[in-house]
Amino acid sequence: MNRTITVLGATGSIGASTLDLIRRNPAQWQVDTLTAHSSAKELAKLAREFAVELAVVGDENALPALKEALEGSGIEVAGGPQALCDAARRPVDMTVAAIVGCAGLAPTMAAVERGGTIALANKEALVSAGEVMTGAVAKHGATILPTDSEHNAIFQCLAGGKIEDVARITLTASGGPFRTSGAAAINAATPKQAVAHPNWSMGAKISVDSATMMNKGLEYIEAHHLFPVGLDRLRIVVHPQSVIHSMVEYRDRSTLAQLGPSDMRVPIASCLAYPNRMETPLEPLDLASIGELTFEAPNEELFPATRIAREAIEAGGAAPAILNAANEVAVEAFLAGQIGFSRITAVAQATLERYDAPSPSNLEDVLAIDSEARIRSAEALESAPLV
Repeated sequence: MNRTITVLGATGSIGASTLDLIRRNPAQWQVDTLTAHSSAKELAKLAREFAVELAVVGDENALPALKEALEGSGIEVAGGPQALCDAARRPVDMTVAAIVGCAGLAPTMAAVERGGTIALANKEALVSAGEVMTGAVAKHGATILPTDSEHNAIFQCLAGGKIEDVARITLTASGGPFRTSGAAAINAATPKQAVAHPNWSMGAKISVDSATMMNKGLEYIEAHHLFPVGLDRLRIVVHPQSVIHSMVEYRDRSTLAQLGPSDMRVPIASCLAYPNRMETPLEPLDLASIGELTFEAPNEELFPATRIAREAIEAGGAAPAILNAANEVAVEAFLAGQIGFSRITAVAQATLERYDAPSPSNLEDVLAIDSEARIRSAEALESAPLV
């Protein structure tokens, strides 16, 4: 019997990879619901292809276009933030949470509160609302399957092991497109250069996060919530080839590493088939042709984002949510040509220094912190130099 699935963020890179795997395994999955932010025509095309029950746009302004594109199809349509949460609550076998940024927080929480199985690709949910979300997972009996390549790699390396036997978890980072660049080149980096990741094909926001290394800093925070071994047992190492996606060292000094192609269909397939395995269309890993795997320590002088993220989770409370919001604002400003590349982390740091808030106890608290942090970040943008 087909398993039912909802894909939140169907038109993004994670959504596209998920649907590609489902398209190749039509006997295993029935797509119930697809959502997008505002790409009505693309969403409608996918909705017709997979014969879904419901299609939802988060931007209500795109709803008329979605209705027109799906007229006569029999597919239910809806729009707006509440409609996204309603979609996430639908009783399906798996919900893929792939909405980028804090916009995905409320729908992800809605899926958690339903007690379902969530393939989590929205790292901001755990970064901004880590304790709130993990508490909700425990309360409602939800299952989180990590979809980020690094966290999925850790998840696989922990299979059959015990969390109390873990001595260290190592997150690998490619280093991004500016890994070997000097300060002058980094300061002068353009949006086009920043989104040109050397190994991965991703959306603009996450590509910029990879270039600043903030992506790895946010993943460090996420790993802290997903795998509670203590901050002192988490580390980051730069691995330019992106073949090893993360490692787990046990107390007997055995280290398990998960290797694979730089393609998000690998971790997504792991989640879709869990606890089993499924075929993917990717070529086998050829280590002989790769030749060598290298590693180096992060350069936090040129890329301070990992230090800032580490300090934020060490501070705890509202700091990670503030950091996430400030980073989103700064990245958007960079992509719009309003600030230089090096100002992204500077704005995030300045916002953390200027804004303090009580620890959030529920989703409403998290969203309020996020909203205020965005205001403070905008003020930091106005007072900061462009480069």
